[in-house]
Amino acid sequence: MSKKILIPILVLFVLTVASIAGYTVYQYPFRIGYAPEQPINFSHKIHAGDNNIPCQFCHLYARRSIVAGIPSVQTCYNCHKLVTGTKNPEEVKKVLGYWDRKQPIPWIKVFDLPDFVHFSHKRHVAKGKTCQECHGPIETMDRVERITFFNMGWCVNCHRKNGADDDCWVCHK
Repeated sequence: MSKKILIPILVLFVLTVASIAGYTVYQYPFRIGYAPEQPINFSHKIHAGDNNIPCQFCHLYARRSIVAGIPSVQTCYNCHKLVTGTKNPEEVKKVLGYWDRKQPIPWIKVFDLPDFVHFSHKRHVAKGKTCQECHGPIETMDRVERITFFNMGWCVNCHRKNGADDDCWVCHK
């Protein structure tokens, strides 16, 4: 085969492999159905569903920050020093173990956005948006799972549907 033919084929092959690899790496933590196993089998169904604990009781930064925040081990301990967890006592023991060792619980982030996107929980909470509008029926989930792919089109459609600003600079700083 001549170099004239071989080089374009090789370039096309490399670009195809790089594109597939890049898309796969980008999609992995952002894909629908992403539900990593956590260090503690925390059930939003038990906490937010059965026990009606409001999301912002644990995710207390949502109304005053760009991030909702993952609860600290102290937040969990404040309740579970008294509530032993009749449905999952072994998981409550794990929480108490992290507290005793003075270690944070190494939760694996389920909902994340690329670094080039600026999202503010505070602004959405202030507008009356519920957690379920983006995160789905979280109060029914024993293990948190991504139910939507947060791509630009999804966000822009929501902004337009709700009369929110859809200028590029709103989300891309």
